[in-house]
Order: sequence, then structure tokens, then C-alpha cells
Amino acid sequence: MAQLSDDCFAFGGPMMSVDEAVAIIAARVAPVKEVETVALKDADGRILASDISAPLPLPPFTNSAVDGYAVRSRDLPKGAEAAFAVGGRVQAGSAATDPIQPGHAVRIFTGAPMPEGADTVFMQEDVRLDGEGRVILPAGLKPGANVRPAGEDIPLGAAALAKGRRLRPQDVALAAAFGLTEIEAARRIRVAVFSTGNELVSPGDPRKPAQLFDSNRFMLMAMLGRLGCEVRDLGILRDDRVSLAAGLKRVAGRHDLILTTGGVSTGEEDHVKAAVESVGTLVLWRMAIKPGRPVAMGIIGGTPFIGLPGNPVASFVTFVHVVRPTVLALAGALPQRVVPMPVRAAFAYRKKIARREYVRVCLRQAADGGLEATKFPREGAGLLSSLVDTDGLVELGEDVTQVEPGQTVGFLAYASLM
Repeated sequence: MAQLSDDCFAFGGPMMSVDEAVAIIAARVAPVKEVETVALKDADGRILASDISAPLPLPPFTNSAVDGYAVRSRDLPKGAEAAFAVGGRVQAGSAATDPIQPGHAVRIFTGAPMPEGADTVFMQEDVRLDGEGRVILPAGLKPGANVRPAGEDIPLGAAALAKGRRLRPQDVALAAAFGLTEIEAARRIRVAVFSTGNELVSPGDPRKPAQLFDSNRFMLMAMLGRLGCEVRDLGILRDDRVSLAAGLKRVAGRHDLILTTGGVSTGEEDHVKAAVESVGTLVLWRMAIKPGRPVAMGIIGGTPFIGLPGNPVASFVTFVHVVRPTVLALAGALPQRVVPMPVRAAFAYRKKIARREYVRVCLRQAADGGLEATKFPREGAGLLSSLVDTDGLVELGEDVTQVEPGQTVGFLAYASLM
């Protein structure tokens, strides 16, 4: 399991910015050392544990990029079209048996290897046949046209996929093009997930009139699953310091990360801080972020602990900015900064300086074709509908104090945050 010293996240002073929090995570979290061999079909989303260099060039042989006729560039017509005898036919998956003859053309299809001596291909729609077995080729084609040289995409031995890369479907395709059947990946990060609160019950259990069905735990487990984690659902811990401490201590050392939601504020019934301090060390991050300021991080028996707010929107936002980079750092992933997409604001908004805020929005296409962000009509970090019925978040930096309609703002699609 990942082991951290009790003081590696120690921080004092003014409220921490989001960037400061992410920088501490990147600098201080040690990646897991264990590596797994993963079948290529299961590699999507995994963190590559070693560099992959091209074991063969791509493409591995020079081939035609189109259906047409292959010729020698020294035979290209100059000034006027010319007739060429057709001497052979090469389909994809086969190879020409003889070199091309001077003054001849070879019928060739997309992906087929170029005949020896041929280096240019005419597209079939640019030529015509004369009825006597000859093809009429126009003048003006450049030497080398419509040909894909061996190694044009990636040369033999070139760096192709770097250690720490979080693999996407296109990365898996590249590994397959090299003929690989498996890759070495960091083992999955093991996360223990709790909810806290006497007011919560799990879906399927009897609910008293003053209780709520626990939604945060299932949202967080789904988000962890999208990050490729191995998730252990440990249910709901009640609002009691002793039982909270016992539950947290029980899972420390057997997981790479402990994640809770709720109970991290400073109210009389918020016991997470005291529980963590009784079995480990906790630094309460006074994070300058809205929604989601009450975020706690600590160490229990060498295992990182993160406590997220109980309001679902705050829990979602702080997961994205605290838990996600922690999980990726634990897996040894390369830094992944999500760059907001510029869109036009179709709303007015005011905020405090020195705090980063995230506004829930929908995207729409304006009359002039540009993209506009419309704000969800209601405020509140407890509104699950505001996550369900929107497309993403507008990020407002610490130095922003207001937004006016028509102003350019940065949009983060939910899909980019998983």
C-alpha cells in the first residue's frame, strides 16, 4: 500500500488555492510500485508502467494511399497526358512478384505494398482506360504523390507511448499496430470509501422520515471506477468519534487511499476531524474553492485520507480537484491539466476575489454559431439536479470578481473531468 509520512501534507497559513493543493499532491504522493501485466483489450484507462518504443516502423512497408495506378516518377507525363501499358495488379495483403517495368503502370489498391521501383500513384478517378489495355495518365502529378513511406507515421525505435500515460482508445490502437498483445501497467489504486452521517441510509434499506438515501458514496465510487480504481464500499459511518476512528483505523494500511464524504465542517456533529486526529494526523485544507471549501486531508497509518464535503455538488467539485489528482499521482500518471474551452457567458455573476468558483452551466449554440454557456437557474451545493441537467462547469479564477453576458469564460465539460 502507499505509505506517506505524517507531515508530508503539513500546511499552515492562509487559505490554500486550488493550484497549491494540486502542486502539493503532485510533489508529495509516492506512486505505488507494483506493476501488472494487462491484456491489450483491457488496457483502456490504465497507467502505463514503462515506455513503449516502436518495435517496427508504422507503416511497416511503403504502400499506396489510394486505389489507382503505380508508376516510376521518372516516367511521369510532362506537358501532356500519356498512355501506359498496365503490367500487373497488387491488392492489399499481397505483394508484387516483379519490379515495375519502365513506361508501365501497375494497378494498385489502398494499403497494398508498392512494387519495386514504383514511387508514385495516380488516383483511379484521375485516369481513364483506352480500351486497349492501357491507362491514360494526366500530366502534372508530383513525384511521390499518394504514397505512404515506411515509417512515415512512426519510425522504428521512436518513442511512442511514455511511462505514466493514462491510456486512451487511440493509445491502445497504437500498441495494437505494433503487434503488442499486452502492456505493463501500474496496479489499480485501492480505495476505501465511507459516507458519514446519522441522517443517511443506503438505497434499499428502510428510510426514516428524517433520513436521506446516500447518494454521494455511489457518485464517488462511480467516479473512482472511471479512474480505474479498485473500490471497496464500506458503507456509512455514524456521527460518533469513536466509531469513526475505529472504522478509519481498520482500513488504513490495506488501501492506498481512504475517502469519506460528510462530517468535515466545524459543527458540533462533525466528528471526522477529531476521529482522524485520534488515529493519525489531519491537516484541514482551508481551500479557496466554491462549492467545496470544507475539505480535509490527513495520514492514517501511512495511508492518505481525504474527507470531502457532504453536499453533492461540493463533493463532486472537490473530487475533481483533490481526489482525481491524488489517485493519478498514486498510480504514477503524468500530470494531466484539463484546459477549459473558451465560450461566451450568457449570464451575469459576481464572486469574491481570491477564491476559485465553479458555476454549473449548459452549452447552447447562439444565433451567430458561437457557443454560449447558460447558468443553472438555482444556486445550492445540495442540488443533484444541477449536476444532472447541465453539461459542465465554468471556471472562474481567483482574480475574477464578476462576469457579464458576452464575456469569454472557460468551460470544463464533465466528460473531461473523469
